Amino acid sequence: MHTIMSVTHLQHSIEPLRQQLIKHAVYQKINSPDQLQDFMEYHVFAVWDFMSLLKALQAKLTSIGTPWFPSENREIRYLINEMVLAEESDKLPDGGYSSHFEMYLSAMEQAGASTAAILHFLEQVKSTQNVFVAIRRSNLPDAVKSFLNFTFQCIEEGKIHCIAAAFTFGREDLIPDMFTEIIRNIQEQFPASHWSELLYYMERHVELDADEHGPMALRMMQALCGENAQYWQEATETAKAALEHRLALWEAIETVINEKDMAPSLP
Repeated sequence: MHTIMSVTHLQHSIEPLRQQLIKHAVYQKINSPDQLQDFMEYHVFAVWDFMSLLKALQAKLTSIGTPWFPSENREIRYLINEMVLAEESDKLPDGGYSSHFEMYLSAMEQAGASTAAILHFLEQVKSTQNVFVAIRRSNLPDAVKSFLNFTFQCIEEGKIHCIAAAFTFGREDLIPDMFTEIIRNIQEQFPASHWSELLYYMERHVELDADEHGPMALRMMQALCGENAQYWQEATETAKAALEHRLALWEAIETVINEKDMAPSLP
C-alpha cells in the first residue's frame, strides 16, 4: 500500500481530476438562459446533499447529545459549527437568514429554472424515510442518482475520514475555483437582473470557502488522518471517487446542453 502522510500528498494525487473539473467544457457551453437553467436543475442536488455530508461531520465531530461534554479537537469543533451556521443560517443581502439550499431554490425561481424535480424527490425521501429507496424509485437522471448514492453510501459507511474527504476535496476545496469560472461566464453572458440571487449564492461560497472554510477543512483532514497510512489511502480513494462523480454530473449536464443545441428548431 502506498503511504500518504499529508494533505499535500493527497492533493497532488487528485490534482488531475480537480483540473478536469475546473477546466470542464460545460462552463463555456452555458451560453443562454435555458442552458443555465439546465445546469441549475442538475446542480441543485449537489447543493442539497452537501448539507448531509456536513451534518454527518457535525454528528461525529461535535457534541450534540445530552449530557453534553466538549468534543476532543477544539479547532475541528469550531470549523464544523462555523460551517453549519454559515450553510444553514446565512445572512441574506436584504436582511433575514436562509440556508444556502433555500437560497439556491430562490435563485432557481428567479432564473426560471424548475424546482419540481428536487422538491418532488425531497417529498419522496420524507415519505419513504429512506434516501436510498427514494433514489432508486425516482425518475432522476442516472448521473444524479449515482452522485446521490455515492454521498449517502459514504455517510452510511460511517468512516469519518472518508466523509471528511468527500466533503473537503469533492466540495469545499473545489468550490472556489469551480464557482469562479461559472460566475465569470454568467457575468459575460447574461443581464444581472435575472441571475442576481445565483451570483450572490456563488460569490458567498467563494468568499467563505476560499478565505476560511477551505483552509480549515484541510487542517481537519490532517488531524483526522494523522499518521495512519490506511486512513490516508481510504481518504484518497474517497476524494477521487467524489471528483469522478462530480465529473459524471458535469458530463450529464453537457450532454443535455449538446442535445438541445442539436435538436431541430420548429418551423
